[in-house]
Amino acid sequence: MIGEYIGNVAIGYVLGSIPTGLVLGYLWLRKDIREFGSGKTGMTNILRTAGPIPAALGLFVDVGKGAAPVVIGRFLFDDVGVAMAGGGAAVVGHVWPVFAGFRGGRGVATALGTLLAITPLLALAMLGAGVIAVGITRMASVMSLVGGIAAVGITGGLALAGELDPIVAWYALGMVAFLYYMHIPNIRRLIAGTEPKLGRGGDTPASG
Repeated sequence: MIGEYIGNVAIGYVLGSIPTGLVLGYLWLRKDIREFGSGKTGMTNILRTAGPIPAALGLFVDVGKGAAPVVIGRFLFDDVGVAMAGGGAAVVGHVWPVFAGFRGGRGVATALGTLLAITPLLALAMLGAGVIAVGITRMASVMSLVGGIAAVGITGGLALAGELDPIVAWYALGMVAFLYYMHIPNIRRLIAGTEPKLGRGGDTPASG
């Protein structure tokens, strides 16, 4: 069992470390997108710096990076704990990628992919809440923060009702806490009223 955990964590971290945004930035702009906008490699900064097509591609790949180790854990190792460990490692790999100098994104899309693979309806509900939030505010960070609250509320409720393995609820809680930590600069800007709208700010030097 320990070997399965170690193996899937390694798989998850390697997959998560694939620097999607960095590759797309070089393909579209011949630039390191980490030098602009938020300084991250996730979908939001790809949109700001390179446009909607590479952003959509980046989103698709980053979600897949999170889903893949969860699918491996569930169907190859037949263990939810192994699946969640691999998914968590993929998020860590996306944030601190070994193939890109440990400078990646904030992990939101990859975390969404892990939940999509374990509980698709939950992930869609989380995404729906986030889309409504970004539609109102036009701020990607608000989408992530609201989606995280939805994930914790839904998984916790389902676990208490006996409809979901508690390990998934604990995973969601830990993951959302981690994502909120990664969004501390955004939260500060939201409070200050200086958070940029979706798609804006990509032509400015990286601000964190």
